[in-house]
Amino acid sequence: MSAADIRDMSLDQLDDQLVKLKKEQFNLRFQKASGQLENTSRVRQVRRDIARVQTIAGEKRAGETKAAG
Repeated sequence: MSAADIRDMSLDQLDDQLVKLKKEQFNLRFQKASGQLENTSRVRQVRRDIARVQTIAGEKRAGETKAAG
């Protein structure tokens, strides 16, 4: 997922995406612990996507408070 795609999302969509990514991260960790994880690089991708979503959501929230204040 690219940063440009994430920036096009609304805050509600970002929150939904974050929940989805966190569930995927949990499932990947569970698979790793049970020895069923095949695509180990996906763990890193999901972790970085979570960081991207959180960063952009924070920027948008900060922009809203500056516009309101």
